[in-house]
Amino acid sequence: MAESNPTQPAGIDTEAIRAAARNLEDGPVTAGYQGDRQAVIKMLNDALATELVCINRYKRHYYTVSGRENAAIKAEFLEHANEEQEHADWLAERIVQLNGDPDFNPATLLARSHAEYDASEDVQSMVRANLIAERVAIEAYRQMIQQIGDTDPTTRHLLIKIMASEEEHADDMRDMLTEHG
Repeated sequence: MAESNPTQPAGIDTEAIRAAARNLEDGPVTAGYQGDRQAVIKMLNDALATELVCINRYKRHYYTVSGRENAAIKAEFLEHANEEQEHADWLAERIVQLNGDPDFNPATLLARSHAEYDASEDVQSMVRANLIAERVAIEAYRQMIQQIGDTDPTTRHLLIKIMASEEEHADDMRDMLTEHG
């Protein structure tokens, strides 16, 4: 019977841990990373584009909606824009952690975004456009999470966190459609 090392849990690959101490230029990406790093970075950059388009759509709606009766909707648009900015920041940070470059190029945002920009003039059209965009984002995140599977737990966790927020946004927009529609 093989002796076990009481200071080391069974199943830990000591050589992989030692290898992680080398190659410092790779930052947080160790040899044990199992994801397709370039594919994950592309997915994250597309998600970043989506979030940036959503920020612009919510900000446009925030600044163009008017009337005292729409104050709550206006406030919700601003809150969502700020939360979408937070998502964009998290995505950009993760791209850098994976040794990639976050793509903020405004010339290609719409082509890379899963969601659409909207310049509606009436409040219900704005709410509807935001609900559609949130549902699109939820489905895109669901598919990304499924594609990544267990190969990149950190990115998977981040996408699940963002998707949960998008679900809350969709719920808010749906409520506004029924309340004011």
